[in-house]
Amino acid sequence: MTTALVTGASAGLGLEFAKLFAADGHDLVLVARRLDRLEALAAELAGKHRIRAEAIAADLMDPAAPRAIAAEVERRGLTIDHLVNNAGFGLAGSFHENERDKERGMIEVNVTALTMLTHAFLPGMLQRKRGRILNVGSTAGFQPGPFMSTYYATKAFVNSWSQALHHELAGTGVTCTLSCPGATVTEFAAVAGNDRSRLFRMGAMRADVVASEAYRAMHAGKRVVVHGLKNQFSAASVGLTPTALVLPLVAALNRDPEQKKRLTGG
Repeated sequence: MTTALVTGASAGLGLEFAKLFAADGHDLVLVARRLDRLEALAAELAGKHRIRAEAIAADLMDPAAPRAIAAEVERRGLTIDHLVNNAGFGLAGSFHENERDKERGMIEVNVTALTMLTHAFLPGMLQRKRGRILNVGSTAGFQPGPFMSTYYATKAFVNSWSQALHHELAGTGVTCTLSCPGATVTEFAAVAGNDRSRLFRMGAMRADVVASEAYRAMHAGKRVVVHGLKNQFSAASVGLTPTALVLPLVAALNRDPEQKKRLTGG
């Protein structure tokens, strides 16, 4: 029996990942801020699939959270075989108008927590010569993103770092897979402030479809998966288009007509 740790597991893609692991008989460690939702999900999945499901409440905006999560996992006597760094949030609007603490928190969750959790659990995987890491990046990470500038930049880090790590791990029995969704139907857009943007009005993929594709790619040890033909075309075309042309296009897609800014969390 193997164990998967999923961050941002209380909703959206994280919830779908948890369901997939449970259905395949993997034990679970579910991490998010909302303990009540985590415990309810853990009980549901444990009862339905006869697995062990643990809930750990943590706010990944806190720089101490990754170390605390790793310590709690060790205290409970758990071994992590699959790590899904799914938690993340975005903030729409002009950078200078956004709250400083929310901008900082976005970097903590999207970049620092992902990196430090991987650093905490990767050595054990390497020692056992088996393991899977799945990092949720974004098609946003392939270009700069005016009016979601910090979010796009954090996903650029995830996209680049995950693929470099995949190369480093070649031949070890451990792999790192990068999942790059585009617009996806989750809580993310409604509270990030870009649910009314042109990007989301053009259509979004279902969370269960994205999660299923990413899950299969992770088990196959793939380096990267870009979800959906539209997103694959967009990602490929960005590299062929001058940045001077990309910037106004992305700005137009991201701008909320009413310039509302809301925060989202996993």
